[in-house]
Amino acid sequence: MQIINPATEEVIRTLHEDTPLTLQTKLDALKKAQPLWAGKSLAERILVIARFSDLLAEDMEELASVLTSEVGKPLQQSRNEINGARARIKWMLDHAEKYLSDEVMVDEPGLKEIIRYEPLGVVCNISAWNYPYLVGVNVFIPALLSGNAVMYKPSEYATLTGLQIEKLLKQAGVPEQVFQVAVGAKKTGAALLEMDFNGYFFTGSYQTGKYIYEKVAPKMVPCQLELGGKDPLYIAEDVADVAAAAIGTADGAFYNNGQSCCSVERIYVHEKNYEAYLSAFVDEVKSWKSGLPTTDGVYIGALTRKAQIAILENQIKDALNKGAKLLTGGKAPQGKGYYFEPTVLTEVTNDMLVMQEESFGPIIGIMKVKDDNEALKMMQDTDYGLTAAIYTADQSRAEKILAQLDAGSGYWNCCDRVSAALPWSGRKYSGIGATLSHQGLRAFTKPKGYHLRG
Repeated sequence: MQIINPATEEVIRTLHEDTPLTLQTKLDALKKAQPLWAGKSLAERILVIARFSDLLAEDMEELASVLTSEVGKPLQQSRNEINGARARIKWMLDHAEKYLSDEVMVDEPGLKEIIRYEPLGVVCNISAWNYPYLVGVNVFIPALLSGNAVMYKPSEYATLTGLQIEKLLKQAGVPEQVFQVAVGAKKTGAALLEMDFNGYFFTGSYQTGKYIYEKVAPKMVPCQLELGGKDPLYIAEDVADVAAAAIGTADGAFYNNGQSCCSVERIYVHEKNYEAYLSAFVDEVKSWKSGLPTTDGVYIGALTRKAQIAILENQIKDALNKGAKLLTGGKAPQGKGYYFEPTVLTEVTNDMLVMQEESFGPIIGIMKVKDDNEALKMMQDTDYGLTAAIYTADQSRAEKILAQLDAGSGYWNCCDRVSAALPWSGRKYSGIGATLSHQGLRAFTKPKGYHLRG
């Protein structure tokens, strides 16, 4: 398997993919080692994971360089991702004892009732390439804290980062056989679905998530899916600083080249603010520096996957054929690397692909609406349900609209953000289950009720 630098199209490294035989050997080792890991105290496991977080900080520059080389994001954004992962780990470490320890529900003479949170066993984590540290720690950190062993399959586009994670976890004190990396692409992922795991945790596209869910259903084990989004944002007429809102939401749409499940993917602007918002938004987009992700000041690096260029081109073609107007961008520049110009489309309608299908790239459609009712109707028109955002001076107004949207996260005067304290979950095509918060810690456990008399 060749690892290709998307910014230069050079082959960085060639790796041997796992086979069903090598995967089974790794699974056998995980099964053997898991009870010993679960037998350690929660305090011991917390110390190991804390050491892992420290190692992330110590090796920051090397890790960021490797990440940028295989996914194409600007070097500073790679540093930001690793720091963000450390912040999430800290929250989990600070709250693990509270949410993973025994809960005494009844304690009276002659009777004690306890909930004990036991590990699932050996879990399979099929992860994503767009934020391998952030989406990774959402799963393998609480899984390890809970006493599970983990088979971690990084995306084939982020395998070198996956191997770095494995190295540092073991350097931190995770036993050699408790965390294993499955190396490979689709064949490796398909082989994992045939194996005997106690839970599956996937981050990726709706199409792949649906396939995994159907495939592992007969096993009757937990299967969580963190999938894509077509995240809407509404700019109301009472926004005080329209330019600031435009700058902030442009970042929400284009950060990491728009390759985020919670990136703003479609924008609805009240007609009173439409022209001012559009002008400031386009000015911001045109101010960004594009180019080699290792160059200082670059905001738009390379797309991770070459195939995404054709998807973006098709969405733009469809929009223009249906009457949209191209304000900036719209094409892949000539030369080496998987680059695409930041693209802004206006006069869009909700029947266009760019407003319905996940773009996962530096492209946005902006639509004028006359009032809250029209904005709500447009925002509801989607098969996805990950996030939704409202910019308005009135919190109650924002919450009223957000309450009517079937999405896992609602934002008021912010967008494209994740908090370790809140559950990260999707509705409809955006997934099943939750990571982060206390729910994300307990997602990797089996609750057992103890009725103790005497």
